[in-house]
Amino acid sequence: QVQLVESGGGLVQAGGSLRLSCAASGIIISAKDMGWHRQAPGKQRELVARITRSGTTIYANSVRSRFIISRDSAKNTVYLQMNSLKPEDTAVYYCNDYLGGYGWGQGTQVTVSS
Repeated sequence: QVQLVESGGGLVQAGGSLRLSCAASGIIISAKDMGWHRQAPGKQRELVARITRSGTTIYANSVRSRFIISRDSAKNTVYLQMNSLKPEDTAVYYCNDYLGGYGWGQGTQVTVSS
């Protein structure tokens, strides 16, 4: 059974930083293309960052140069370092494979105040 548990969200002022973590069990994250997705109120869920099995990172235009996705294979954990946060980054953030192929967890709420 696959479990993906997100943590690290919170309330931050614009320009601030947060680091999200996704602890995985039931899968080996380094054997998957993993992604961070987000869903803002009234909007569809979107993929914002992806890390491939080979370690290549890919970002949505809206977060490129501000967010960094990484992984720790020993801890089987995926991270999302979010810098220079903007109010429009406010959303619930979810970890999944990059296609969203596993069940969605509760996510972690990120709120950026202006």
